[in-house]
Amino acid sequence: MSSYWSPLVHSLDPYIPGEQPRVDGLIKLNTNESPYPPAPGVAELLQQPATAERLRLYPDPNSQSLKDAIAEDQGLAPAQVFVGNGSDDVLAMAFMGLLKQARPILFPDITYSFYPVYCQLFGVEYHTIPLAEDFSLDLDAYTTDNGGIIFANPNAPTGLAQSLDQIEALLQRNTGSVVVVDEAYVDFGAESAVALINRYPNLLVVQTFSKSRSLAGMRLGFAAGQAHLIEALNRVKNSFNPYPIDRIAEAVGCAAVRDAGYFEACCQQIMATREAVTGALVGLGFEVLPSKTNFVFARPPAGLDAAELANRLRQDNVLIRYFNKPRISEFVRISIGTDEQMSRLLSLVRSYLQ
Repeated sequence: MSSYWSPLVHSLDPYIPGEQPRVDGLIKLNTNESPYPPAPGVAELLQQPATAERLRLYPDPNSQSLKDAIAEDQGLAPAQVFVGNGSDDVLAMAFMGLLKQARPILFPDITYSFYPVYCQLFGVEYHTIPLAEDFSLDLDAYTTDNGGIIFANPNAPTGLAQSLDQIEALLQRNTGSVVVVDEAYVDFGAESAVALINRYPNLLVVQTFSKSRSLAGMRLGFAAGQAHLIEALNRVKNSFNPYPIDRIAEAVGCAAVRDAGYFEACCQQIMATREAVTGALVGLGFEVLPSKTNFVFARPPAGLDAAELANRLRQDNVLIRYFNKPRISEFVRISIGTDEQMSRLLSLVRSYLQ
């Protein structure tokens, strides 16, 4: 009975997440999850009886051990790190604590579709800046007086990345508002802006454990920036939920961060598979954008419609993502799975083209 809804709820156009069906034998290449398990230390931790026993106690409201681990891994001070329930939670705090300003914020017209949802939810005015015809992000176009700038690097769903020099040039021009760089996919070949944090007081970098750390089911993310930006996020968090990270999630996050060798090996394997899949798709007549993520964004050749391709693959128990939106309706997004999963995908695509 929607008559009980607040006026805000009536006006919301919620974010639609990727499908999570329960189908035996399904190959899921639609939500950019890692095809590999978390670091071995995560499984060991979850099997310890003490892990469950500690759940009777509230977690550390500051999540200090996780902040310490992330800070050490990123070359930062713990006071420069904020943690939350996945990067979406962290982004929500950034929209409330940093981007809700008197002037509109700026972000690309084709990007992570949660940005306009948060603007609507939190009453943030925004303007979108069109991507170029080749879907590249031109940061030189972000010259309008603004209340903040946010963009994903690499971008989603296109997979294209900005260089560190391009990001630094933007920071040098745009000194009057916060610049949020959403790095959900940065570990698959792009350059992280974390290296710029100590030089730019208006830079906030957001990352997630869902992709390269194989912890999408745990919900962990973090922001990195100078201490005054982190304090703004903490003030919002502590006014909403002082205990966002549970004890298991904090311990699991620490175990994942400290196994750098496993993390690097998984990223390298995913990138190698991505390049092999890209070559195979190009060989079949696809247009594939140069990806720095754990997915590829591809336009099927003439005679194979993008929506039709997604539907046919679904019938054959392979899920990919199709966006029926302006400018990208001719493309599909394909998450990178194991070599065996991608071989199955390519075999099916070849059969459709024949």
